[in-house]
Amino acid sequence: MTLILTTYDWVPEFPRGYVRDLRIRWLLEEIGRPYQVDTVPLREKSAAHIARQPFAQVPMILDGDLSLFESGAILLYLAEGSALLPKGQDHPRTVQWLIAALNSIEPGALAWIVAKFFDKDDVTAARRESFLHERLAQLQEALKDRDWLVGDGFTVADLLMSDILRIPAESGLLDDLPQLAAYLERATDRPAFRKALADQMAHWQAADERHKGAPE
Repeated sequence: MTLILTTYDWVPEFPRGYVRDLRIRWLLEEIGRPYQVDTVPLREKSAAHIARQPFAQVPMILDGDLSLFESGAILLYLAEGSALLPKGQDHPRTVQWLIAALNSIEPGALAWIVAKFFDKDDVTAARRESFLHERLAQLQEALKDRDWLVGDGFTVADLLMSDILRIPAESGLLDDLPQLAAYLERATDRPAFRKALADQMAHWQAADERHKGAPE
């Protein structure tokens, strides 16, 4: 049965490459599972969309009669039974680090992104950048000289964590954190990431053709 991944039908230039369906695409490429892409409008939220995602966001998946939202929950569900979610004690450790990515790293990154890129509030952005950098330094210290967060192999926790690190890295926040920068480079050099990113960008390019002349 083909899994259906739902994302937006179109987005402006700024979030392209960062819409969170990328995380799901990446994992599906890692495990070699085929999927189809369905879309919902960026702005007009239908009753059917809200019935599946009460916060009217993406991504969502439909796997048979199971509909799931929230990228973390989807990643854990899809990774189950694969090498990306190890067995034994490494299983809860991987879940621990995935939740740490969502609870301890991503909120700080999002707060900084909003202040810097959307509100353009330099004072608030500087304060939030300081907090975020402290968290990133703590993450580097926890990683130490290991290639990955848990055990010897790449896991779903690394997939999510590295996706969260991408925007801070592109803004220079990892420049003085070489181990963390190398960690991110290892993750995003994986063929599955490159394929997922290329597919998402192709999706937006096709959307541009469909939306020519439409107001942003």
